[in-house]
Amino acid sequence: MAFVNMEIPEEMVSFVMQPDKEEQLKRNAMILYLYVHDGIISHGRAAEILGIFKMDLIVLYGKLGIPYIEMTAEEIEEELETVKELGETLA
Repeated sequence: MAFVNMEIPEEMVSFVMQPDKEEQLKRNAMILYLYVHDGIISHGRAAEILGIFKMDLIVLYGKLGIPYIEMTAEEIEEELETVKELGETLA
């Protein structure tokens, strides 16, 4: 574990300095999410950094309102249609 000195607004100190391990995990997961979202690291790598399983990270993000698959219902339907068409072509 490394320690980092950060300059943050005074009003944030109580939120950042959480002694509870669950809250620390949430905070660190949210910090890493920026890099996951931008495609810099994968969910698997973020989970590895946090010392948890990938599925546990996906569930944690879900509880925080962050979906694993960032697609609209229309995009999902298009993907399913493509898979269906490919299946029919290969059959």
